Amino acid sequence: MTSVDLNSDMGEGFGPWRMGDDAALLDVVTSANIACGFHAGDWDTMAATMARAVANGVGIGAHPGFPDLQGFGRRQMRMETASMARMVQYQLGAAQGMARAAGGTVRHLKLHGALSNMAMADAEMARAAYAAALEVDPDLIIMVLAATPMEEAAKALGCAYAAEIFADRGYAEDGTLIPRGLPGAMITDADEAAERMSTMVREGAIVTARGTRIETRIDTICLHGDEPSAVAAARTLRARLERDGVTIARF
Repeated sequence: MTSVDLNSDMGEGFGPWRMGDDAALLDVVTSANIACGFHAGDWDTMAATMARAVANGVGIGAHPGFPDLQGFGRRQMRMETASMARMVQYQLGAAQGMARAAGGTVRHLKLHGALSNMAMADAEMARAAYAAALEVDPDLIIMVLAATPMEEAAKALGCAYAAEIFADRGYAEDGTLIPRGLPGAMITDADEAAERMSTMVREGAIVTARGTRIETRIDTICLHGDEPSAVAAARTLRARLERDGVTIARF
């Protein structure tokens, strides 16, 4: 029987400002990637999101990004590799402390935004970020974008990893995400996204914008939570997968 995890980026509010309906999404997903205060989030937001995740039995993940609150971590930054690695460790440590206080533990790590996009194209950068996190917790599960240098880096490190695809993003012919702002980058129709994901999971392949199939391991599907229609789209996807015989469970 085919099984897949559903994950979403969460805890991305800051102070009195809130982004997305995390409480509703936590009733749908099985893993939560929680911002660690650099691209979004703060100690209160982290605490509340992690407490809800623990109560719902949702797996907690650290979601480190560049120190870029204004740009939401989506602007590229050039850093020395050693400094970037310590930045990942710093945010992971914050997530671990907040998770423990909420009665949970950090199970996985997923890079955010521009940090992720850069590592997606650069196996050495990905390997440095992942190795740094594994120095803090060797049992950590690393979430990687399926069929990219990120997966190669995780394999080279010999660590546990979860291969991820995106429900609302289009794929280029090389298996990477089409950059935001370009035609085909975003899949906004919930039924279309659900059909695509069901096909990919059951066939074990990424389907590109041109229809090319790239065979790959698929462990988890990312549902973005920062759009007004996010919760409805997440429910549509979960219902479609279950209807098609796919079991929804934590990786």
